[in-house]
Amino acid sequence: MTPARTVLVTGGAGGIGRAIATAFHARGDAVVLTDIHGVDETAAELGVRGLTVDITDEDSVTRALDEVGPVDVLVNNAGLLTVHGSLLELPAGDMARILHTNVYGTFLMTQLVGRRMVERGAGGAIVNLSSIGGRQPTPGMGGYESSKAAVDALTRWSAIELAAQGIRVNAVAPGPVLTPMLAMGMPEGSPAREAWTSRIPLRRLAPVEQVAAAVVFLAGDEAAHITGVSLPVDGGQLLV
Repeated sequence: MTPARTVLVTGGAGGIGRAIATAFHARGDAVVLTDIHGVDETAAELGVRGLTVDITDEDSVTRALDEVGPVDVLVNNAGLLTVHGSLLELPAGDMARILHTNVYGTFLMTQLVGRRMVERGAGGAIVNLSSIGGRQPTPGMGGYESSKAAVDALTRWSAIELAAQGIRVNAVAPGPVLTPMLAMGMPEGSPAREAWTSRIPLRRLAPVEQVAAAVVFLAGDEAAHITGVSLPVDGGQLLV
């Protein structure tokens, strides 16, 4: 097992972020959860450190990084998922909000943490949370999906420019994930749940633990020769 690392997970109060933090904590890493709301309670439940951070505010991020100290692994999990609308009906302000959080926020975290990783000279790993929606459109979700296509591009951009400093940058691209919130809104056997499941060759939504496992893998020594990829965790949905 590799030595304990400091792992910073954004969006840690949500279902996927919580699972990612749990997975890193279980392997002995020092986990720091950040979120804009509700992070203290989640961090206390998991036995990890929590900080309230706005990933779109440079001062907020800088203060947090000064407090945390050297970061070995950054997981850019924070993002806006709940705002949707068709191309002709989505308010322009909502689209701007999606891009500001999902693209600019991921860029800002990557830039500010990346600078410190380079200055430290010890390498590091960055894992972004993308979505197969960046490659497979769903009507009404194009704003979110466009932002995740941009996250994939940002992943490749970061990977090629940071490789010489020993910093690997990858992404995990889930399909529909069975978070507690989704399970409540689309219970087993419901028509909405079946509509999503029917699109997946393996006929099940991704458990949050499977998404977390992919993140931990890409951040670890087993993936030391992998950079610039966006790994689907989708039950084969991109095959159809």
